[in-house]
Amino acid sequence: MRTEDLIRALAADTAATPAPPRRAIAMALAAGAAVTALLFFALLGLRGDIATAMTAWRFGLKLVVTSALIATALFAAIRLSDPLAPPRAALAPVLAVPALLAIGAGVEMSALPHDEWAMRWIGKNSLVCLTTIPVLALAPLGALLYAMRSGAPSSPSLAGAAAGLLASGSAAFLYATHCTDDSPLFVATWYPIAILAVTAAGALIGRKVLRW
Repeated sequence: MRTEDLIRALAADTAATPAPPRRAIAMALAAGAAVTALLFFALLGLRGDIATAMTAWRFGLKLVVTSALIATALFAAIRLSDPLAPPRAALAPVLAVPALLAIGAGVEMSALPHDEWAMRWIGKNSLVCLTTIPVLALAPLGALLYAMRSGAPSSPSLAGAAAGLLASGSAAFLYATHCTDDSPLFVATWYPIAILAVTAAGALIGRKVLRW
């Protein structure tokens, strides 16, 4: 093969390499979130005292934490769809979320007497939280995994886990507007259990469907 033919072949191969599927992931998240929102409002809806709750820092923290999870997980999902992206750099921003929860829990514990910690930690809706978030995450998880197949993740398990984080983050944001347990102690315990269950499912499914 002549040199110029080799150069043309390499250029064509480079041009044919797909870019990370940012648009596909964004559209999948929007579509999955729309289905989740319809399900949420059909079955649960906003809490009755939402206007009053929005003035309290505990409720605001729930929305900040879940929004941060959505943003950082979206970044991770897009980056991990690129075969050249370093996994640690893609996932590092997600660590901000447990840091926010830890700060909130610390403030809560310093503001409450010791004998109230257990009551705030257990709350009234732990079982509802553990079941509702995974159910609400099903539609966005399926849509995201389908969209990420248009990429070429070098680590299908991590890419699937990022899809699970993103799906459960969007579900947790909606659920937070319904749940009346606002204590950071409750949020730092039960929300992560539900979210990690979806993340683990995403990793297991991604390992199979995102291989190339």
